[in-house]
Amino acid sequence: MSWYRLKARGYDFDAVVGGVAKLFKLTPGVILEPSKKPERVRARSLVCFRAVTELGLPGTVVGKRLGIVQSAVSKAVERGARLAADQKLSIEAPGNR
Repeated sequence: MSWYRLKARGYDFDAVVGGVAKLFKLTPGVILEPSKKPERVRARSLVCFRAVTELGLPGTVVGKRLGIVQSAVSKAVERGARLAADQKLSIEAPGNR
């Protein structure tokens, strides 16, 4: 599904964070907080991947929301892409594998 269709269906950054939070059994606030805990790093990476590649948001915008620089977003997008592919995750069905 293209990013404009996702946006038309109500998917935005907050929806992505909410979906990832459910998937990882975390609260959205926990995902938005900086952390080096592996589970949170994976969750934040998936948020970056979905927000940048599936919603088309610029890395700088995503970085500001997560409190990280654009280069960190780029690395997180790569990690999130591997995670999404390995676990067959999609934005249309957060939490469904």
